[in-house]
Amino acid sequence: MTARSLLSLFSHDLAIDLGTANTLVYIADTGVVVNEPSIVAIKSQTSEVEAIGSEAKRMLGRTPGNITAIRPMKDGVIADFKIAERMLTYFINKAHNRRMMVHPRIIIGVPSQITHVERRAVVDSAMRANASEVHLVEQAMMAAIGAGLPVSKPSGSMVVDIGGGTTDIAVISLSGIVYSHSVPTAGNAMDDAITQHMKRKHNFMIGEHTAERIKIALGSATKLDKPLTMEVKGRNLAQGVPRAVTISDGEIREALADCVDRIMIAIRDALENTPPELSGDICDAGIVVTGGGAYLRNLDQRIRDETGVAVSIAENPLQCVVLGTGRLLRDFDLLRRISID
Repeated sequence: MTARSLLSLFSHDLAIDLGTANTLVYIADTGVVVNEPSIVAIKSQTSEVEAIGSEAKRMLGRTPGNITAIRPMKDGVIADFKIAERMLTYFINKAHNRRMMVHPRIIIGVPSQITHVERRAVVDSAMRANASEVHLVEQAMMAAIGAGLPVSKPSGSMVVDIGGGTTDIAVISLSGIVYSHSVPTAGNAMDDAITQHMKRKHNFMIGEHTAERIKIALGSATKLDKPLTMEVKGRNLAQGVPRAVTISDGEIREALADCVDRIMIAIRDALENTPPELSGDICDAGIVVTGGGAYLRNLDQRIRDETGVAVSIAENPLQCVVLGTGRLLRDFDLLRRISID
């Protein structure tokens, strides 16, 4: 047995949801130990890491010229390998209370449409971040397991996981994915749509934090029973000075319409490509929605109205992927069946 393999026996194995918006780390018998934004603040001149995670997110839009806040993940895959490796190392060490000699086995959830090159990049980054073994699994399958769907049974289950960078949709039966598709439209695209709307309609510049707050406070997929409004502070582009403007749920719904439409098209495509026998199962069991996008008001109603299929929101939508991945730490037989590496 090599020294590296011997070390892994004394390590806590990890399950990681390496998301575009947030990274979650799960340790068996402990639970979720890290839940922080996938952001790294870098000093531009020296490339030194100034902050990672929650501390780095607080710097977004507030950094001086010599500090840049970077999201190393884009659309669910690594866009900046060196920064992603530093971020992974930081989160792994934080999960193990900064013990530097830890070499855990790691299971990472990735989008269904990830390419071979992107898979290799994720594995290499995790190995350089002190992993002894790395296994990749599809996020949609993990979301289904985390939501408590009967993925091992000979019946169809359908999950829609709306994360930060991608929406992953899968139809699952007998521990296998019958159909899967990933679209680069999710929470971050919604934030961008709100930012662009504020520029076009109000000639108003807002930051990422504010766009996200607007989405949470006013975002919806269908008309609300009770109208909502919100005062937003930002910079007037014409005058170049700070201003406040009041916006409504109706205009934010209009801003998000294109994003919601693209998700709806992907869901209808999944239903159209599902074998008839499994379609009947989905009609009986319904569609389960996971991820941060599950909190968008009336999204379940919109899916129900357009598909005619019952829809439910997972009990803990934000943590479904990492909880499902964490289950594999105790079930390596299931891991061998569904691993994509």
